[in-house]
Amino acid sequence: MTDSIVRIGPLEGTLTKPDRGAARRAVLLIAGSGPTDRDGNSPLGVRAASLALVARALASAGVASLRFDKRGIAASASGAPREDQMRFGTYVDDAVAWADLLRSETGASDLFILGHSEGALIGTMAAQRTDVAGLIVVAGAGERADAIILRQITQAGAPDAVIAQCRSILEVLRRDGRVADIPPMLAGLFRPSVQPYMASWLALDPAEEIARLDCPTLIIQGDRDIQVDLSDAGRLTAAARNGRLAVIPAMNHVLKEAPADRAGNLATYAADGLPLAPGFMDNVLTFIAPKG
Repeated sequence: MTDSIVRIGPLEGTLTKPDRGAARRAVLLIAGSGPTDRDGNSPLGVRAASLALVARALASAGVASLRFDKRGIAASASGAPREDQMRFGTYVDDAVAWADLLRSETGASDLFILGHSEGALIGTMAAQRTDVAGLIVVAGAGERADAIILRQITQAGAPDAVIAQCRSILEVLRRDGRVADIPPMLAGLFRPSVQPYMASWLALDPAEEIARLDCPTLIIQGDRDIQVDLSDAGRLTAAARNGRLAVIPAMNHVLKEAPADRAGNLATYAADGLPLAPGFMDNVLTFIAPKG
């Protein structure tokens, strides 16, 4: 396996190639939401390195991959626009550019996109704009962002009053694109400078976007994911024209085997050295295997 640094302007990524021979297949890996870097880690306490492990497993199977720091994150920090100028489509534009670079750097005849969490929607929309052999949606939301946000804060135990405030803000933001008065305790989530980005995200329905694709699509969902659940995967699978669902037993949101209790599940996010959940890469490799 050989890693090399690649760049598009101020953005940086890692191109991973197998040791032997030219790679016929290549996979673009797209990380999830927040300050998540190319490896799937975050300064918020996530050290699962999930995407780095996927890249290594792909290389061992003779498949090239490219993973990258999103605009504004880690080594791509200097590529961040002003927060109030950021839109969801900016990430999609970047993913298309990285897909084109991966194709040119490897000469692969079959290019796949694998998007994790928020990266699943980014990858879905990028696949609409570039030639791909297939799309892999991993732990992707099946509903609009407002429904997912409300579900997650409810599961995290937020008080009813806070949930009601968030619901009201999200309704106005989705309708009008701006909310003037934000309670101080919710300013971190709904500050004015991030509202244009959130409005652009709230306008998107993942099921509607995946339904626009004709390419083969694999939806992978762990049954111990506490951020996205099986109903999301079911909605995406039902909407996909050429899709199939793979449910990975005991896999959580960071692609690790996790216990059923919430505290134990969350502990895997920060645990160094845990392998990917059994069965995850088997499904990925079967999907991207040459046909015929």
